[in-house]
Amino acid sequence: MKTPIILLKERFLQALVAAFGQELAATDPLLVPASNPKFGDYQSNVAMSLAKPLKQKPRDIAQKIVDHLNVSDICQTPEIAGPGFINLMIKPSYLEAQLSSIVGFARLGVDRVENPQKIVVDFSSPNIAKEMHVGHLRSTIIGDCIARILEFRGHEVIRLNHVGDWGTQFGMLITYLREAYPEALTKADALDIGDLVAFYKKAKQRFDEDEAFCEISRQAVVQLQAGDPETIQAWKLLCDQSRREFQVIYDLLDIKVTERGESFYNPFLPAVVADLDNLGLLQEDQGAQCVFLEGFMNKEGNPQPLIVQKSNGGYNYATTDLAALRYRIKEDGAKRIIYVTDLGQSTHFAQVFQVATRAGWIPDDVQVVHVPFGLVQGEDGKKLKTRAGETVRLRDLLDEAIARAKADLETRLQVEGRSETPEFIDRVAQVVGLSAVKYADLSQNRTSSYIFSYDKMLALQGNTAPYMLYAYVRVQGISRKGDIDFGHLGVGEQIILKEETEIALAKHILLLSEAIAAVETELLPNRLCQYLFELSQKFNQFYDRCPVLQAEEPFHTSRLLLCDFTARILKLGLNLLGIEVLDRM
Repeated sequence: MKTPIILLKERFLQALVAAFGQELAATDPLLVPASNPKFGDYQSNVAMSLAKPLKQKPRDIAQKIVDHLNVSDICQTPEIAGPGFINLMIKPSYLEAQLSSIVGFARLGVDRVENPQKIVVDFSSPNIAKEMHVGHLRSTIIGDCIARILEFRGHEVIRLNHVGDWGTQFGMLITYLREAYPEALTKADALDIGDLVAFYKKAKQRFDEDEAFCEISRQAVVQLQAGDPETIQAWKLLCDQSRREFQVIYDLLDIKVTERGESFYNPFLPAVVADLDNLGLLQEDQGAQCVFLEGFMNKEGNPQPLIVQKSNGGYNYATTDLAALRYRIKEDGAKRIIYVTDLGQSTHFAQVFQVATRAGWIPDDVQVVHVPFGLVQGEDGKKLKTRAGETVRLRDLLDEAIARAKADLETRLQVEGRSETPEFIDRVAQVVGLSAVKYADLSQNRTSSYIFSYDKMLALQGNTAPYMLYAYVRVQGISRKGDIDFGHLGVGEQIILKEETEIALAKHILLLSEAIAAVETELLPNRLCQYLFELSQKFNQFYDRCPVLQAEEPFHTSRLLLCDFTARILKLGLNLLGIEVLDRM
């Protein structure tokens, strides 16, 4: 279903052509939501932008546009204000008809995309033998949200977890594994190295302090790259242990992802170097094979090299990313490839994309895009860490959120004099705690850093997950109190809008597809969060001012439908953010 603004833009273009000729058929109508309700719902200043090329006064241009503007089925009579603004107010009858037409439809007026694509979303990407920490939070939930929205729109999404499962550090880890857990290589089920962070630290300490250990580790890297069976087995054991730990987090956060780590692309690395050489892009620099970049300079002011093969013949991250990009285009058939990583990797991806473009590996119909995000900061405005200065483990952060949500709930139940089962309390605490963490992150502009605060994210007021969940619960309370089965309010029921808050809520409901389409294009989940927050606000204002269960017909059914629309949109929207809803809190 087309949103009002899309329909109005189409009508504006028709009016421009009718008034001034076909040469204006591609003009941007400059139609936006009005900043002030007194101006109406939408406002266009296209007349001012056309004054110079048309050599006419803006108000005269505006009048000609209005004379040819056929919007009587959507809006009240357009008004010209100030130097030539065109103001439009949506008719309640249009809102009633649009909402009535989607009663009972699961997609709530959000169409599937006309031309679906195969899209790769590369996100999460922890490193083997290291536990997931707070730094993985943003990539994991932003990537999941983007994937969910693209899937809902009808695209075929490949959710890839590009884990760090290869590299020189594995020589160190394998050597320490053999030393500390010699039985691991003889009994497949014997490996349980416990705290992965502690294991990695001990291995690193041995590597830094013991030259003999260091040399054995280097030999282990050679053995790994050569495919030595025992070394490969040790490597697989380390990977499996890490995967089990990662899966605990993914299950808790309801994340679906397909692992395709760095090791997957090893067979394709020599071809990357050979093809770049054949294209004449490679130059040798201090024994390394490099592509000298355009627009990137080193400290001396010379072009910066991107190393694709080290002087010792090894490869690095850039080589792997080039191989992965080629595979995703050629083998996966992806038309859009999205990389969700922190801002610190922006330069790396700009360089990799430049090399791939110069090599002719990215067809014109393929889009590659880096989706960067800022840091999670502590209350002091610095990178979030533990009191001991350690990086915060993601599992600890999530467990703390659940524990605090449980404490808040138990306090509220005591104040309200409510008695609930332990199962109910645990369930609500988990949903609220995890939702609060996810929403607090997703509601920020992802390119900005944000301060992590349990108190703010768990608050029942403001732009928080609990506020949204409470709005949904409120509708379920109406259902229980009035013994209403919203599922029986089906097709054919009519919406009737009389009160100001009813109209405001109806207008916002019809903007759902616009909000989802914005995230699909801009890859900014906070656009959907803001829409849901404003929906909750408008619903609460409507609920406070318009009787629902006590209303007479036909307003009774109409207002129940508005409640149902709100709840269904909240459930859908929160699900697209990776958040569950609750019937009671």
